[in-house]
Amino acid sequence: MRDYDSLIDEAWPAFERERSRGWTFRYAGGVTKRANSVLPLGERGDIEAAEAFYADRGLPCAFSMGPGAGEGLDAELEGRGYGLVDPTLIMAGSPEGEPRHRVRIEDEPWDGWLDTWWSVDGRFTDGLESARRICTGVKARYAAVEEDGVALAVGRGVPQGDTVGIYCMATLPAARRRGLASSVLRALVRRDEHAYLVTTESNTAAQALYRSEGFEVRARYHYRVR
Repeated sequence: MRDYDSLIDEAWPAFERERSRGWTFRYAGGVTKRANSVLPLGERGDIEAAEAFYADRGLPCAFSMGPGAGEGLDAELEGRGYGLVDPTLIMAGSPEGEPRHRVRIEDEPWDGWLDTWWSVDGRFTDGLESARRICTGVKARYAAVEEDGVALAVGRGVPQGDTVGIYCMATLPAARRRGLASSVLRALVRRDEHAYLVTTESNTAAQALYRSEGFEVRARYHYRVR
């Protein structure tokens, strides 16, 4: 199985990172748990040190519990009062077919792309600049279906060796059920590329879309937060 823990970490980079034995403490202004959580891979780290790291930054301590998390850590965190948050599916596949809509693709996110993604996926009253910094922390391509200068559906693709990570898939509510997301996805995954993406377990509509494009569940992760 691919090392999805490392791929996701690379594709969604925190701009502050601190190593603690085999663990990585990640911080990105509090924007998304993915970039503001412990990645507990390798040698056992120190839970108290992790808690101090996030307390110093005014955040709850969160652990990303993916396929590579240390054995027994999840149960230990549960015993310490850490709640299970956001069970998530990692899906992978190779979509076929050409986009059915004209798709704009750029090497940098433009304001309209960011506005659409943030209006759909942003869970914070502020933090857009931190989100932009996360997105542009690695090389990526940005796609959108536009009408009258408005990005109706957007997505982000991160080339990672022989695969591409798909992130930031979002469609404006009024533009849904038109196949726009499928066009964005197909445009981001180039011919003969393998792709993966993540979606919350509760988002059954997104899962149905991705399965229709050839994606299947390959792994799972969740967060432990206190």
